[in-house]
Amino acid sequence: MTDSDFNAMSSEAFVARYASVVEHSPWVVERAAARRPFADLAEGIVAVLADATPEERLSVIRSHPELAGRAAIAGTLTEESRSEQASAGLDRMTPQEFERFHALNAAYGERFGFPFVICVRRTDRAGILRAMAERLGNDREAEVETALAEIGHIVRLRLETLA
Repeated sequence: MTDSDFNAMSSEAFVARYASVVEHSPWVVERAAARRPFADLAEGIVAVLADATPEERLSVIRSHPELAGRAAIAGTLTEESRSEQASAGLDRMTPQEFERFHALNAAYGERFGFPFVICVRRTDRAGILRAMAERLGNDREAEVETALAEIGHIVRLRLETLA
């Protein structure tokens, strides 16, 4: 889709088309619709996150499911998250990998108060596990910023998938 296409859409059509690019947070896309025109769709959406309140940014981070977590087990992931997690092989883990993911998810959630967020389409299971262990050493502020940067990557790749 060209710049003029997404900039020319009605707000309703824009939100309907792009609401799923930010996990369970259509308000981000609604705000982006009101800010048009912009040259780059992903940058426009990510700018909304940058300008959001700290509480709103945390709500977006918290809207992401744990990797290989309860939602994956229950089959309640969004189609986008299911596909992304499968692309990294999170639906085909060994019992040992599964246990390691759950232990790291629990430690991460306890330390930071939100789920670990990474753009899984840019890595693999081993890379995710390494990043989870490494990022446990971050302070909370750094981890919020890292999670938001990862959400930016997710948004960009989800937009490319829609194109």
